[in-house]
Amino acid sequence: MEEHGLTKREVEIVRLLSLGCSVKETAKLLKLAPSTVDNHKSRAMTKLGTDKAVLVARLAMWYGITTPEETLTKAEKRKSGRPDDGWN
Repeated sequence: MEEHGLTKREVEIVRLLSLGCSVKETAKLLKLAPSTVDNHKSRAMTKLGTDKAVLVARLAMWYGITTPEETLTKAEKRKSGRPDDGWN
């Protein structure tokens, strides 16, 4: 596995997006503006070598940012208001 070169914030955003959160939900969870999340997402995708948002989850698993078993934490579920999350 290669090094992904993402910043800590980009890793957080890629993780949440790969678990099914929208940009708006991710922004709410991280207390950021949606435009800020979008900027981090774009930079992360460039670093990961894709321009396809659908590949973010696959690349997140490839680089060990998330796993198929991972779900949102209890605090993240509470903040997002989502009963279901992750790959289930």
